[in-house]
Amino acid sequence: MKVLAVSGYKPAELGIFQPDAKEIDYIKKALEKRIIAFVEEGIEWIVISGQPGVELWTADVVLSLKTTYPELKLAVLTPFLNQQKIWPEQAKQDYEFILSHADFVDSISKQEYDNPGQLRAKNDFIILKTDGLLLLYTEEQEGTPKYYLHSAQRRGEQADYPIFFITPEDLEETAREEKEKEFWGQSDE
Repeated sequence: MKVLAVSGYKPAELGIFQPDAKEIDYIKKALEKRIIAFVEEGIEWIVISGQPGVELWTADVVLSLKTTYPELKLAVLTPFLNQQKIWPEQAKQDYEFILSHADFVDSISKQEYDNPGQLRAKNDFIILKTDGLLLLYTEEQEGTPKYYLHSAQRRGEQADYPIFFITPEDLEETAREEKEKEFWGQSDE
């Protein structure tokens, strides 16, 4: 595998409403752990569509990993032009930062939002152009990631297309590990 799509929940689907919520740190740590493992196995590109939440957090992780793994590249394939138009100001700023630092940026549809078919086309296109999918998702909590999952499952019926998950259990384990590090780090002072 050389090209990995990454997606997952949007912030509101996770009950995260503040850009500095501690849960985001745990999600980023879980993403970092998995992405490093993939890079060490040969992944060269991470592909996202630029959605707020897991995708933009993934971009933050990829950009921070570039100092250690300069061969790692980030592609942002947006579903349509100006997808950020109706987002809150902080999300727009984060998005613009990611776009300005990504290795490749393009819009799948060369027009602004017109219909939900553009979102389906985005999922199918990204799945078609990648070698596997990493998804922060659980079937117990449906949400927008299910559409990526369905597209990946359809592709998997035609060809080998692995789907990897980050689950709530993975996040709980990461949070536990990070809290232990914080505890032991503080007690050394």
